[in-house]
Amino acid sequence: MKHIFYVLSLLFLFSTTGCNSTSKDSVKDTNSDDKSSPALSETSAQLPLNTIKLPPGFSISVYAEVDNARSMVLSPSGTLYVGNRSGDKVYAVRDTDGDYKADKRWVIASGLNMPNGVAFKDGDLYVAEVSRILKFKDIENHLSNPGTPEVVYDKYPTETHHGWKYIAFGPDGKLYIPVGAPCNICAPEKPIYASITRMNADGTDMEIYASGIRNTVGFTWHPETKNLWFTDNGRDMMGDDVPPCELNSAPQAGMNFGYPYCHGGTIKDPEFGDKKPCSDFTPPIQNLNAHVAPLGVKFYTGNMFPAEYKNQIFIAEHGSWNRTLKSGYLVSRVKIENGKSVGYETFAEGWLNHDTQEAWGRPVDILVMPDGSMLVSDDQGGMIYRIAYSG
Repeated sequence: MKHIFYVLSLLFLFSTTGCNSTSKDSVKDTNSDDKSSPALSETSAQLPLNTIKLPPGFSISVYAEVDNARSMVLSPSGTLYVGNRSGDKVYAVRDTDGDYKADKRWVIASGLNMPNGVAFKDGDLYVAEVSRILKFKDIENHLSNPGTPEVVYDKYPTETHHGWKYIAFGPDGKLYIPVGAPCNICAPEKPIYASITRMNADGTDMEIYASGIRNTVGFTWHPETKNLWFTDNGRDMMGDDVPPCELNSAPQAGMNFGYPYCHGGTIKDPEFGDKKPCSDFTPPIQNLNAHVAPLGVKFYTGNMFPAEYKNQIFIAEHGSWNRTLKSGYLVSRVKIENGKSVGYETFAEGWLNHDTQEAWGRPVDILVMPDGSMLVSDDQGGMIYRIAYSG
């Protein structure tokens, strides 16, 4: 039944490919007498979590049930905000009794256009649609009645191909917003495509920070150097094992990472590779496996996991869609020393059955909690998992 629901979700997504961003008036008022709903149902207890393989001492459980759970952000008070892509809603969940399971859930907004990205700053919730950024003021005190959001910026492209966005505030206080390439492989006429942009929290001074990035749906900043790190999804239709997906770092503005001319730092694109050499561009920190669709990425900054994990990179690999044998569908770890990769390995896997090639979940985003545990969202399963270490 879950597979049927997932197929229907995909059909809905593709049917909206030509749609423009919704208007301000289309954001539905979510005020109701029911202030919240339960964040878990019997469905969560039926998941085959025993198939998830983790290193010794680690365990996984369900933290919350959220339809098409995508990007996440945690407020200082402990409210978890969650966007989605194939739906039109933004959710909030909260663990009020301290049992590591969210027991309350709110619908913050509905009627939105792929509200994938969420960010939090100074008490306000920011939400990214395809072409605009919204702000829900003082959201913590208005979970049951968020009201009509303020439109912070509404001049991003309206193409839905790679149009959904991950957003986050950087150490500089600016909001970072990616703009994916409107195609599998092309040389877009406008510089805004295939980039990461940034702007002030009020929507002013929007600028392109980095370019040559096909489609990033996850980035973060090193806890010590404060440099930007991001994942990038490699192009399709070059074969099962080429090109690799990428983990990159952009410590300063103005860097170019090669799309559409060069992939993985050394691989010339068959259509555009003769126009510019790979030496013109910044190579990846780590080439990931082909077609794994790396999305959320975080440095582990908690104190629960063993010391070897401190300040190391974790990546949610959403999983391939057109590879002969599926790849991804797991959480990987990239070992970092002095700003360089010294290893790339699987941390958590089991959402994909390699024998049957059927998947019951697809990791999307990662969040390190104040207690040191790690949350992983799953848009196919409609769940948010908690990974903890007990030794």
